[in-house]
Amino acid sequence: MRERLTPAVRMGLSISAAVGVYGVSFGALSVAAGLSVWQTVALSALMFTGGSQFAFIGVIGGGGTGAAAWAAATLLGIRNGVYGMQLKALIRPPARLIPEMAQLTIDESTATAVAQDEHDERVRGFWTTGIGVWLLWNTFTLVGALAGNAIGDPKLWGLDGAAVAAFLGLLWPRLTGRDPIAVAVAGAVVTIVAVPLVPPGIPVMVAAAVTAGIWAWRHHRRRGVTA
Repeated sequence: MRERLTPAVRMGLSISAAVGVYGVSFGALSVAAGLSVWQTVALSALMFTGGSQFAFIGVIGGGGTGAAAWAAATLLGIRNGVYGMQLKALIRPPARLIPEMAQLTIDESTATAVAQDEHDERVRGFWTTGIGVWLLWNTFTLVGALAGNAIGDPKLWGLDGAAVAAFLGLLWPRLTGRDPIAVAVAGAVVTIVAVPLVPPGIPVMVAAAVTAGIWAWRHHRRRGVTA
Protein backbone atom coordinates (compact mmCIF):
# COMPACT_ATOMS: atom_id res chain seq x y z
CA MET A 1 0.00 0.00 0.00
CA ARG A 2 2.84 2.39 0.85
CA GLU A 3 4.36 1.84 -2.61
CA ARG A 4 1.08 2.83 -4.28
CA LEU A 5 0.90 6.11 -2.37
CA THR A 6 3.63 7.80 -4.37
CA PRO A 7 4.12 11.60 -4.10
CA ALA A 8 2.01 12.18 -7.22
CA VAL A 9 -0.83 10.05 -5.86
CA ARG A 10 -0.75 11.79 -2.49
CA MET A 11 -0.79 15.18 -4.22
CA GLY A 12 -3.70 14.09 -6.40
CA LEU A 13 -5.71 12.84 -3.44
CA SER A 14 -5.18 15.99 -1.41
CA ILE A 15 -6.13 18.23 -4.34
CA SER A 16 -9.19 16.11 -5.05
CA ALA A 17 -10.40 16.49 -1.48
CA ALA A 18 -9.85 20.24 -1.43
CA VAL A 19 -11.39 20.98 -4.83
CA GLY A 20 -14.14 18.37 -4.82
CA VAL A 21 -15.82 19.74 -1.71
CA TYR A 22 -16.09 23.10 -3.43
CA GLY A 23 -18.65 21.51 -5.76
CA VAL A 24 -21.27 22.09 -3.06
CA SER A 25 -21.20 25.81 -3.85
CA PHE A 26 -21.73 25.18 -7.55
CA GLY A 27 -24.69 22.91 -6.84
CA ALA A 28 -26.38 25.49 -4.62
CA LEU A 29 -25.69 28.37 -7.01
CA SER A 30 -26.88 26.42 -10.03
CA VAL A 31 -30.25 25.69 -8.45
CA ALA A 32 -30.45 29.32 -7.34
CA ALA A 33 -29.89 30.36 -10.96
CA GLY A 34 -32.94 28.37 -12.05
CA LEU A 35 -31.61 24.95 -13.07
CA SER A 36 -33.18 21.83 -11.64
CA VAL A 37 -31.25 19.43 -9.43
CA TRP A 38 -30.75 16.94 -12.26
CA GLN A 39 -29.86 19.62 -14.80
CA THR A 40 -27.23 20.79 -12.33
CA VAL A 41 -25.84 17.29 -11.86
CA ALA A 42 -25.74 16.66 -15.62
CA LEU A 43 -24.01 19.99 -16.27
CA SER A 44 -21.38 19.24 -13.65
CA ALA A 45 -20.73 15.70 -14.87
CA LEU A 46 -20.55 16.53 -18.57
CA MET A 47 -19.01 20.00 -18.68
CA PHE A 48 -16.72 19.37 -15.70
CA THR A 49 -14.67 22.52 -15.64
CA GLY A 50 -15.38 24.81 -12.72
CA GLY A 51 -14.80 28.18 -14.36
CA SER A 52 -17.04 27.34 -17.32
CA GLN A 53 -19.74 25.96 -15.06
CA PHE A 54 -19.84 29.09 -12.92
CA ALA A 55 -19.87 31.23 -16.07
CA PHE A 56 -22.82 29.28 -17.45
CA ILE A 57 -25.00 29.60 -14.38
CA GLY A 58 -23.87 33.21 -13.86
CA VAL A 59 -25.25 34.18 -17.27
CA ILE A 60 -28.43 32.14 -16.79
CA GLY A 61 -28.97 33.60 -13.32
CA GLY A 62 -28.49 37.10 -14.72
CA GLY A 63 -31.24 36.62 -17.27
CA GLY A 64 -29.06 35.75 -20.26
CA THR A 65 -29.99 33.29 -22.98
CA GLY A 66 -28.82 29.71 -23.15
CA ALA A 67 -26.74 30.55 -26.22
CA ALA A 68 -24.95 33.38 -24.40
CA ALA A 69 -24.33 31.13 -21.39
CA TRP A 70 -22.94 28.38 -23.58
CA ALA A 71 -20.69 30.81 -25.46
CA ALA A 72 -19.29 32.27 -22.23
CA ALA A 73 -18.64 28.79 -20.83
CA THR A 74 -16.96 27.68 -24.07
CA LEU A 75 -14.62 30.67 -24.12
CA LEU A 76 -13.46 29.89 -20.59
CA GLY A 77 -13.07 26.20 -21.47
CA ILE A 78 -10.71 26.80 -24.40
CA ARG A 79 -7.76 26.58 -22.02
CA ASN A 80 -8.53 22.90 -21.46
CA GLY A 81 -7.85 22.23 -25.13
CA VAL A 82 -4.43 23.81 -24.71
CA TYR A 83 -3.85 21.66 -21.63
CA GLY A 84 -4.86 18.59 -23.64
CA MET A 85 -2.22 19.21 -26.30
CA GLN A 86 0.41 19.69 -23.61
CA LEU A 87 -0.59 16.53 -21.75
CA LYS A 88 -0.73 14.42 -24.89
CA ALA A 89 2.90 15.29 -25.61
CA LEU A 90 3.92 14.89 -21.97
CA ILE A 91 2.13 11.66 -21.03
CA ARG A 92 1.89 10.02 -24.47
CA PRO A 93 -1.33 8.12 -23.72
CA PRO A 94 -2.61 5.22 -25.86
CA ALA A 95 -5.28 6.27 -28.35
CA ARG A 96 -8.01 4.34 -26.55
CA LEU A 97 -7.60 6.49 -23.41
CA ILE A 98 -7.65 9.90 -25.12
CA PRO A 99 -11.45 10.42 -24.79
CA GLU A 100 -11.29 9.71 -21.04
CA MET A 101 -8.25 11.97 -20.67
CA ALA A 102 -10.06 14.76 -22.51
CA GLN A 103 -12.93 14.62 -20.02
CA LEU A 104 -10.58 14.71 -17.03
CA THR A 105 -8.26 17.43 -18.34
CA ILE A 106 -8.77 20.36 -15.97
CA ASP A 107 -6.53 22.87 -14.19
CA GLU A 108 -5.85 20.56 -11.26
CA SER A 109 -5.07 17.33 -13.15
CA THR A 110 -2.82 19.22 -15.54
CA ALA A 111 -0.96 20.99 -12.75
CA THR A 112 -0.40 17.74 -10.86
CA ALA A 113 0.95 15.96 -13.93
CA VAL A 114 3.22 18.81 -15.01
CA ALA A 115 4.67 19.10 -11.49
CA GLN A 116 6.16 15.59 -11.67
CA ASP A 117 9.64 14.81 -12.99
CA GLU A 118 9.11 11.18 -14.02
CA HIS A 119 6.74 9.91 -16.71
CA ASP A 120 5.08 7.26 -14.53
CA GLU A 121 4.46 9.81 -11.79
CA ARG A 122 2.91 12.19 -14.32
CA VAL A 123 0.51 9.46 -15.36
CA ARG A 124 -0.37 8.61 -11.75
CA GLY A 125 -0.80 12.25 -10.83
CA PHE A 126 -3.07 12.99 -13.78
CA TRP A 127 -5.40 10.06 -13.30
CA THR A 128 -5.53 10.29 -9.51
CA THR A 129 -6.39 13.97 -9.62
CA GLY A 130 -8.75 13.80 -12.59
CA ILE A 131 -10.79 10.86 -11.31
CA GLY A 132 -10.70 12.05 -7.70
CA VAL A 133 -11.89 15.56 -8.50
CA TRP A 134 -14.59 14.26 -10.86
CA LEU A 135 -16.03 11.89 -8.25
CA LEU A 136 -15.98 14.35 -5.36
CA TRP A 137 -16.97 17.40 -7.42
CA ASN A 138 -20.06 15.63 -8.73
CA THR A 139 -20.94 14.13 -5.36
CA PHE A 140 -20.84 17.50 -3.67
CA THR A 141 -22.59 19.16 -6.60
CA LEU A 142 -25.55 16.90 -5.86
CA VAL A 143 -25.33 17.72 -2.14
CA GLY A 144 -25.26 21.45 -2.89
CA ALA A 145 -28.10 21.23 -5.39
CA LEU A 146 -30.33 19.36 -2.94
CA ALA A 147 -29.48 21.83 -0.19
CA GLY A 148 -30.03 24.83 -2.46
CA ASN A 149 -33.35 23.42 -3.61
CA ALA A 150 -34.48 23.12 -0.01
CA ILE A 151 -33.63 26.59 1.27
CA GLY A 152 -35.96 28.48 -1.06
CA ASP A 153 -35.31 32.05 -2.23
CA PRO A 154 -31.54 32.39 -2.76
CA LYS A 155 -31.62 36.16 -2.12
CA LEU A 156 -32.56 35.52 1.50
CA TRP A 157 -29.27 33.66 1.95
CA GLY A 158 -27.08 35.90 -0.19
CA LEU A 159 -26.60 33.26 -2.89
CA ASP A 160 -27.57 35.69 -5.65
CA GLY A 161 -24.15 37.33 -5.27
CA ALA A 162 -22.18 34.22 -4.42
CA ALA A 163 -21.31 33.42 -8.04
CA VAL A 164 -19.07 36.50 -8.11
CA ALA A 165 -17.35 35.35 -4.92
CA ALA A 166 -16.89 31.87 -6.42
CA PHE A 167 -15.22 33.35 -9.51
CA LEU A 168 -12.88 35.41 -7.36
CA GLY A 169 -12.02 32.30 -5.37
CA LEU A 170 -11.06 30.50 -8.58
CA LEU A 171 -9.15 33.48 -9.98
CA TRP A 172 -7.22 34.77 -6.97
CA PRO A 173 -4.70 31.88 -6.59
CA ARG A 174 -3.70 32.31 -10.25
CA LEU A 175 -2.67 35.97 -9.92
CA THR A 176 0.99 35.20 -9.30
CA GLY A 177 2.70 37.52 -11.77
CA ARG A 178 2.41 40.85 -13.54
CA ASP A 179 0.93 39.42 -16.73
CA PRO A 180 -1.98 37.56 -15.06
CA ILE A 181 -2.73 40.59 -12.90
CA ALA A 182 -2.72 42.93 -15.91
CA VAL A 183 -5.01 40.63 -17.87
CA ALA A 184 -7.38 40.26 -14.90
CA VAL A 185 -7.58 44.02 -14.39
CA ALA A 186 -8.22 44.61 -18.10
CA GLY A 187 -10.95 41.98 -18.12
CA ALA A 188 -12.60 43.51 -15.06
CA VAL A 189 -12.59 47.02 -16.54
CA VAL A 190 -14.02 45.84 -19.86
CA THR A 191 -16.74 43.87 -18.08
CA ILE A 192 -17.75 46.82 -15.88
CA VAL A 193 -18.00 49.08 -18.92
CA ALA A 194 -19.94 46.52 -20.99
CA VAL A 195 -22.49 45.40 -18.36
CA PRO A 196 -24.89 48.37 -18.72
CA LEU A 197 -24.52 48.45 -22.50
CA VAL A 198 -25.12 44.89 -23.69
CA PRO A 199 -27.37 41.90 -22.78
CA PRO A 200 -26.36 39.44 -20.00
CA GLY A 201 -23.64 37.04 -21.06
CA ILE A 202 -22.14 39.34 -23.69
CA PRO A 203 -19.81 41.20 -21.25
CA VAL A 204 -18.04 37.92 -20.43
CA MET A 205 -17.45 37.22 -24.13
CA VAL A 206 -16.24 40.77 -24.79
CA ALA A 207 -13.88 40.62 -21.82
CA ALA A 208 -12.58 37.20 -22.92
CA ALA A 209 -11.92 38.48 -26.44
CA VAL A 210 -10.11 41.59 -25.17
CA THR A 211 -7.97 39.73 -22.65
CA ALA A 212 -7.10 37.06 -25.23
CA GLY A 213 -5.99 39.84 -27.56
CA ILE A 214 -3.86 41.41 -24.83
CA TRP A 215 -2.25 38.07 -24.02
CA ALA A 216 -1.53 37.35 -27.72
CA TRP A 217 -0.03 40.83 -28.19
CA ARG A 218 2.23 40.51 -25.14
CA HIS A 219 3.28 36.99 -26.17
CA HIS A 220 4.11 38.18 -29.70
CA ARG A 221 6.00 41.18 -28.35
CA ARG A 222 8.00 39.00 -25.96
CA ARG A 223 8.95 36.63 -28.77
CA GLY A 224 10.05 39.60 -30.88
CA VAL A 225 12.26 40.90 -28.09
CA THR A 226 13.79 37.45 -27.54
CA ALA A 227 14.50 37.04 -31.24
